[in-house]
Amino acid sequence: MTDFLNIPKYQIIYSNDNFFIIEDAFPVSPGHLLIISNIVRADYFSLTDEEKHNLVDTIEVAKSLVLKKYAPDGFNIGMNCGEAAGQTVFHFHCHLIPRYKGDMENPRGGVRHCIPEKGSY
Repeated sequence: MTDFLNIPKYQIIYSNDNFFIIEDAFPVSPGHLLIISNIVRADYFSLTDEEKHNLVDTIEVAKSLVLKKYAPDGFNIGMNCGEAAGQTVFHFHCHLIPRYKGDMENPRGGVRHCIPEKGSY
């Protein structure tokens, strides 16, 4: 299991009172970042109201960090909440995944394709 609280300080590219940001160790695309809670919370639904509100601002910071180095054409913002949703690390983290034209043959539907046979509409 990943231990987000023991990430070396040099890997943290931003932090505030509630969250810190690192580059994903297994990036889906160039610029893929993780926003991680400073206090262990199982998932998004375990965050306090204050943390949930601060998360919005932290996502914007993460986006600005990506845009300093890359020129994506879009973004996916993802949070896996619970084992059935694919969560394997039970310490809140939010993926900010930059998307680039041509990175998939047909990106239509985006996150709807987490269950591929039900993503099309």
